[in-house]
Amino acid sequence: MPTRPAESVLSGRAGATPKSRDGAVESLRVLRAERATAMRARVAVMTQVRAILVTAPETIRAKYRAMTGPALMAALEKTRPAGPASEPLTSTATVLKRLAVRYRHLHQELALIDAELDDILALHAPMLRDLQGVGTDVASQLLVTAGDNPERITTEAKFAALVGVAPIPASSGKTSRHRLSRAGDRQANKAIHRVVLVRMRYDSRTRAYVARRRQEGKSTKEIMRCLKRYVAREIYDQLLHPRPAPEAGTLRTTRTAKHLTLQQAADALHVWPTALSRLERGLTHDNDFHKRYETWLNCQSPATVQMPDPGLARVLPARPR
Repeated sequence: MPTRPAESVLSGRAGATPKSRDGAVESLRVLRAERATAMRARVAVMTQVRAILVTAPETIRAKYRAMTGPALMAALEKTRPAGPASEPLTSTATVLKRLAVRYRHLHQELALIDAELDDILALHAPMLRDLQGVGTDVASQLLVTAGDNPERITTEAKFAALVGVAPIPASSGKTSRHRLSRAGDRQANKAIHRVVLVRMRYDSRTRAYVARRRQEGKSTKEIMRCLKRYVAREIYDQLLHPRPAPEAGTLRTTRTAKHLTLQQAADALHVWPTALSRLERGLTHDNDFHKRYETWLNCQSPATVQMPDPGLARVLPARPR
Protein backbone atom coordinates (compact mmCIF):
# COMPACT_ATOMS: atom_id res chain seq x y z
CA MET A 1 0.00 0.00 0.00
CA PRO A 2 1.48 3.40 -0.94
CA THR A 3 2.46 5.70 1.91
CA ARG A 4 1.07 9.19 2.39
CA PRO A 5 4.14 10.94 0.88
CA ALA A 6 3.94 8.63 -2.14
CA GLU A 7 0.23 9.36 -2.53
CA SER A 8 0.97 13.09 -2.44
CA VAL A 9 3.53 12.74 -5.20
CA LEU A 10 1.30 10.56 -7.37
CA SER A 11 -1.67 12.91 -7.01
CA GLY A 12 0.42 15.99 -7.79
CA ARG A 13 -0.24 17.64 -4.40
CA ALA A 14 3.40 17.49 -3.31
CA GLY A 15 5.11 20.76 -4.07
CA ALA A 16 8.55 20.19 -2.55
CA THR A 17 11.56 20.24 -4.82
CA PRO A 18 14.77 18.26 -4.30
CA LYS A 19 17.69 20.10 -2.80
CA SER A 20 20.06 21.38 -5.46
CA ARG A 21 23.27 20.51 -3.60
CA ASP A 22 25.23 23.28 -5.26
CA GLY A 23 26.63 26.67 -4.46
CA ALA A 24 28.17 27.99 -1.25
CA VAL A 25 25.83 26.04 1.01
CA GLU A 26 27.08 22.72 -0.34
CA SER A 27 30.68 23.89 0.11
CA LEU A 28 29.93 24.77 3.72
CA ARG A 29 28.25 21.41 4.25
CA VAL A 30 31.15 19.27 3.03
CA LEU A 31 33.69 21.39 4.92
CA ARG A 32 31.67 21.08 8.12
CA ALA A 33 31.43 17.31 7.62
CA GLU A 34 35.21 17.12 7.35
CA ARG A 35 35.58 19.42 10.34
CA ALA A 36 33.32 17.23 12.49
CA THR A 37 35.35 14.09 11.83
CA ALA A 38 38.63 15.93 12.40
CA MET A 39 37.32 17.28 15.71
CA ARG A 40 36.28 13.81 16.85
CA ALA A 41 39.65 12.39 15.81
CA ARG A 42 41.52 15.08 17.74
CA VAL A 43 39.46 14.45 20.86
CA ALA A 44 40.08 10.71 20.48
CA VAL A 45 43.84 11.29 20.26
CA MET A 46 43.85 13.40 23.41
CA THR A 47 41.75 10.82 25.24
CA GLN A 48 44.08 8.01 24.20
CA VAL A 49 47.15 9.94 25.34
CA ARG A 50 45.62 10.53 28.76
CA ALA A 51 44.66 6.87 29.06
CA ILE A 52 48.18 5.75 28.19
CA LEU A 53 49.71 8.17 30.69
CA VAL A 54 47.59 6.69 33.49
CA THR A 55 49.28 3.29 33.13
CA ALA A 56 52.64 4.50 31.78
CA PRO A 57 55.88 3.90 33.71
CA GLU A 58 56.44 6.26 36.61
CA THR A 59 59.30 8.01 34.80
CA ILE A 60 56.91 9.19 32.06
CA ARG A 61 54.01 9.91 34.42
CA ALA A 62 56.11 12.10 36.68
CA LYS A 63 57.45 14.09 33.73
CA TYR A 64 54.07 14.94 32.19
CA ARG A 65 51.75 14.83 35.21
CA ALA A 66 51.41 18.62 35.48
CA MET A 67 50.89 19.21 31.73
CA THR A 68 47.54 19.37 29.97
CA GLY A 69 46.16 20.09 26.52
CA PRO A 70 48.32 21.52 23.75
CA ALA A 71 51.30 22.00 26.08
CA LEU A 72 51.34 18.28 26.80
CA MET A 73 51.17 17.43 23.09
CA ALA A 74 53.95 19.87 22.25
CA ALA A 75 56.21 18.36 24.92
CA LEU A 76 55.50 14.79 23.79
CA GLU A 77 56.26 15.65 20.16
CA LYS A 78 59.70 16.98 21.11
CA THR A 79 60.75 13.72 22.77
CA ARG A 80 63.36 11.41 21.22
CA PRO A 81 62.61 7.85 22.34
CA ALA A 82 65.62 5.54 22.15
CA GLY A 83 66.06 1.88 22.92
CA PRO A 84 64.56 -1.46 21.92
CA ALA A 85 60.84 -1.55 21.21
CA SER A 86 60.50 -4.52 23.55
CA GLU A 87 61.11 -2.22 26.52
CA PRO A 88 57.81 -0.79 27.91
CA LEU A 89 59.41 2.59 28.59
CA THR A 90 60.62 2.95 24.99
CA SER A 91 57.46 1.68 23.34
CA THR A 92 55.26 3.89 25.49
CA ALA A 93 57.32 6.98 24.72
CA THR A 94 57.30 6.13 21.00
CA VAL A 95 53.53 5.72 20.90
CA LEU A 96 53.00 8.97 22.79
CA LYS A 97 55.24 10.83 20.36
CA ARG A 98 53.37 9.46 17.32
CA LEU A 99 50.04 10.39 18.86
CA ALA A 100 51.33 13.90 19.52
CA VAL A 101 52.39 14.22 15.88
CA ARG A 102 48.94 13.03 14.80
CA TYR A 103 47.36 15.62 17.11
CA ARG A 104 49.39 18.41 15.48
CA HIS A 105 48.37 17.29 11.99
CA LEU A 106 44.71 17.27 13.00
CA HIS A 107 45.09 20.70 14.59
CA GLN A 108 46.58 22.06 11.37
CA GLU A 109 43.81 20.45 9.34
CA LEU A 110 41.17 22.10 11.51
CA ALA A 111 42.89 25.47 11.14
CA LEU A 112 42.87 25.06 7.36
CA ILE A 113 39.17 24.11 7.35
CA ASP A 114 38.27 27.11 9.53
CA ALA A 115 40.18 29.41 7.17
CA GLU A 116 38.24 28.03 4.18
CA LEU A 117 34.96 28.45 6.06
CA ASP A 118 35.95 32.03 6.88
CA ASP A 119 36.60 32.75 3.21
CA ILE A 120 33.16 31.48 2.19
CA LEU A 121 31.42 33.40 4.97
CA ALA A 122 33.30 36.58 4.13
CA LEU A 123 32.09 36.28 0.55
CA HIS A 124 28.45 35.26 1.07
CA ALA A 125 27.48 36.39 4.61
CA PRO A 126 30.12 38.80 5.91
CA MET A 127 27.83 40.54 8.41
CA LEU A 128 26.38 37.46 10.11
CA ARG A 129 29.39 37.18 12.38
CA ASP A 130 28.90 40.77 13.52
CA LEU A 131 26.22 39.48 15.88
CA GLN A 132 27.30 38.91 19.46
CA GLY A 133 28.29 35.27 20.02
CA VAL A 134 28.14 34.24 16.35
CA GLY A 135 31.47 32.85 15.18
CA THR A 136 32.62 30.83 12.19
CA ASP A 137 31.20 27.52 13.39
CA VAL A 138 27.80 28.95 14.34
CA ALA A 139 27.46 31.09 11.21
CA SER A 140 28.36 28.24 8.85
CA GLN A 141 25.85 25.91 10.49
CA LEU A 142 23.06 28.48 10.31
CA LEU A 143 23.77 29.13 6.64
CA VAL A 144 23.69 25.39 5.91
CA THR A 145 20.34 25.10 7.68
CA ALA A 146 18.83 28.16 6.02
CA GLY A 147 20.24 27.33 2.60
CA ASP A 148 18.90 23.81 2.68
CA ASN A 149 15.37 24.90 3.47
CA PRO A 150 14.66 28.26 1.79
CA GLU A 151 10.97 27.45 1.35
CA ARG A 152 10.55 27.00 5.11
CA ILE A 153 11.82 30.39 6.27
CA THR A 154 9.53 32.82 4.48
CA THR A 155 8.60 34.19 7.90
CA GLU A 156 10.48 34.66 11.14
CA ALA A 157 8.19 32.19 12.91
CA LYS A 158 8.99 29.51 10.33
CA PHE A 159 12.69 30.07 10.87
CA ALA A 160 12.20 29.67 14.63
CA ALA A 161 10.42 26.36 14.00
CA LEU A 162 13.15 25.25 11.62
CA VAL A 163 15.90 25.75 14.20
CA GLY A 164 13.82 24.24 17.01
CA VAL A 165 13.22 27.30 19.21
CA ALA A 166 9.50 27.84 18.62
CA PRO A 167 7.75 27.72 22.03
CA ILE A 168 5.20 24.96 22.56
CA PRO A 169 2.28 25.61 24.98
CA ALA A 170 2.60 23.38 28.04
CA SER A 171 0.06 24.96 30.39
CA SER A 172 -1.77 22.90 32.96
CA GLY A 173 -4.55 24.08 35.26
CA LYS A 174 -3.69 27.51 36.60
CA THR A 175 -0.08 27.23 35.43
CA SER A 176 0.66 29.03 32.17
CA ARG A 177 3.98 28.09 30.63
CA HIS A 178 5.73 27.08 27.42
CA ARG A 179 8.46 24.62 26.58
CA LEU A 180 11.00 24.38 23.80
CA SER A 181 10.19 22.47 20.66
CA ARG A 182 12.05 19.19 20.19
CA ALA A 183 11.61 19.41 16.42
CA GLY A 184 13.69 21.32 13.89
CA ASP A 185 17.33 21.08 12.92
CA ARG A 186 19.14 19.99 16.06
CA GLN A 187 22.52 21.17 14.82
CA ALA A 188 21.12 24.67 14.23
CA ASN A 189 19.50 24.51 17.67
CA LYS A 190 22.88 23.60 19.14
CA ALA A 191 24.43 26.60 17.38
CA ILE A 192 21.82 28.98 18.84
CA HIS A 193 22.27 27.38 22.26
CA ARG A 194 25.98 28.23 22.03
CA VAL A 195 25.15 31.84 21.16
CA VAL A 196 22.91 32.06 24.22
CA LEU A 197 25.63 30.67 26.50
CA VAL A 198 28.16 33.20 25.20
CA ARG A 199 25.76 36.10 25.65
CA MET A 200 24.76 35.02 29.15
CA ARG A 201 28.41 35.28 30.12
CA TYR A 202 29.70 38.25 28.14
CA ASP A 203 26.79 40.37 26.86
CA SER A 204 25.67 43.11 29.25
CA ARG A 205 22.08 43.30 27.99
CA THR A 206 21.66 39.54 28.27
CA ARG A 207 23.04 39.46 31.81
CA ALA A 208 20.63 42.22 32.81
CA TYR A 209 17.75 40.32 31.21
CA VAL A 210 18.69 37.10 33.01
CA ALA A 211 18.87 38.89 36.35
CA ARG A 212 15.46 40.49 35.81
CA ARG A 213 13.75 37.24 34.79
CA ARG A 214 15.25 35.38 37.75
CA GLN A 215 13.75 37.99 40.05
CA GLU A 216 10.42 37.19 38.40
CA GLY A 217 10.82 33.55 39.42
CA LYS A 218 11.89 32.09 36.07
CA SER A 219 14.24 29.13 36.03
CA THR A 220 17.44 29.05 34.00
CA LYS A 221 15.88 26.65 31.51
CA GLU A 222 12.91 28.95 30.96
CA ILE A 223 15.16 31.98 30.58
CA MET A 224 17.29 30.20 28.01
CA ARG A 225 14.16 29.20 26.09
CA CYS A 226 13.17 32.86 25.81
CA LEU A 227 16.70 33.89 24.86
CA LYS A 228 16.87 31.29 22.10
CA ARG A 229 13.71 32.72 20.60
CA TYR A 230 15.13 36.26 20.70
CA VAL A 231 18.41 35.10 19.15
CA ALA A 232 16.55 33.30 16.35
CA ARG A 233 14.63 36.50 15.57
CA GLU A 234 17.85 38.52 15.49
CA ILE A 235 19.59 36.01 13.23
CA TYR A 236 16.63 35.87 10.86
CA ASP A 237 16.63 39.67 10.53
CA GLN A 238 20.37 39.64 9.89
CA LEU A 239 20.02 36.96 7.21
CA LEU A 240 17.31 38.90 5.36
CA HIS A 241 18.50 42.45 6.04
CA PRO A 242 22.23 42.39 6.85
CA ARG A 243 23.46 45.28 8.95
CA PRO A 244 27.16 45.82 9.66
CA ALA A 245 28.39 46.21 13.19
CA PRO A 246 29.35 49.77 14.23
CA GLU A 247 32.86 50.77 13.23
CA ALA A 248 34.83 50.27 16.42
CA GLY A 249 38.01 52.00 15.24
CA THR A 250 36.45 55.45 15.65
CA LEU A 251 36.10 54.95 19.41
CA ARG A 252 39.82 54.86 20.04
CA THR A 253 40.39 57.78 17.66
CA THR A 254 37.80 59.89 19.48
CA ARG A 255 39.19 58.98 22.89
CA THR A 256 42.79 59.78 22.01
CA ALA A 257 41.79 63.02 20.27
CA LYS A 258 40.29 64.20 23.56
CA HIS A 259 43.41 63.12 25.50
CA LEU A 260 41.51 60.53 27.53
CA THR A 261 43.28 57.41 28.68
CA LEU A 262 41.66 54.01 28.60
CA GLN A 263 41.86 53.86 32.41
CA GLN A 264 40.06 57.20 32.76
CA ALA A 265 37.23 56.06 30.52
CA ALA A 266 36.99 52.72 32.33
CA ASP A 267 36.88 54.39 35.76
CA ALA A 268 34.21 56.83 34.64
CA LEU A 269 32.04 54.09 33.13
CA HIS A 270 32.67 51.60 35.98
CA VAL A 271 33.96 48.85 33.68
CA TRP A 272 37.22 47.01 33.23
CA PRO A 273 39.72 48.67 30.86
CA THR A 274 39.96 45.37 28.98
CA ALA A 275 36.23 45.56 28.18
CA LEU A 276 36.70 48.95 26.51
CA SER A 277 39.90 47.83 24.81
CA ARG A 278 38.21 44.80 23.27
CA LEU A 279 35.36 46.99 22.06
CA GLU A 280 37.75 49.54 20.52
CA ARG A 281 39.70 46.80 18.72
CA GLY A 282 36.55 45.21 17.33
CA LEU A 283 36.97 41.99 19.34
CA THR A 284 33.60 42.52 21.04
CA HIS A 285 30.41 43.16 19.08
CA ASP A 286 27.83 44.85 21.29
CA ASN A 287 25.83 47.56 19.51
CA ASP A 288 24.26 48.92 22.70
CA PHE A 289 27.63 49.00 24.48
CA HIS A 290 29.17 50.74 21.45
CA LYS A 291 26.42 53.35 21.19
CA ARG A 292 26.49 54.31 24.86
CA TYR A 293 30.28 54.46 25.02
CA GLU A 294 30.31 56.61 21.87
CA THR A 295 27.65 58.91 23.36
CA TRP A 296 29.68 59.33 26.53
CA LEU A 297 32.85 60.09 24.55
CA ASN A 298 31.07 62.75 22.50
CA CYS A 299 29.94 64.47 25.70
CA GLN A 300 33.48 64.80 27.05
CA SER A 301 35.81 67.70 26.60
CA PRO A 302 39.60 67.27 26.35
CA ALA A 303 40.11 68.83 29.78
CA THR A 304 37.48 67.08 31.90
CA VAL A 305 36.06 63.64 32.37
CA GLN A 306 32.46 63.68 33.52
CA MET A 307 30.70 60.83 35.20
CA PRO A 308 28.28 58.96 32.95
CA ASP A 309 24.55 58.79 33.34
CA PRO A 310 23.64 56.30 36.13
CA GLY A 311 21.71 54.26 33.61
CA LEU A 312 24.96 53.33 31.86
CA ALA A 313 26.00 51.15 34.76
CA ARG A 314 23.01 48.92 34.13
CA VAL A 315 23.94 48.11 30.54
CA LEU A 316 27.76 48.21 30.46
CA PRO A 317 29.75 45.19 31.68
CA ALA A 318 30.04 45.64 35.43
CA ARG A 319 33.43 45.76 37.09
CA PRO A 320 33.70 44.02 40.46
CA ARG A 321 34.05 46.38 43.36
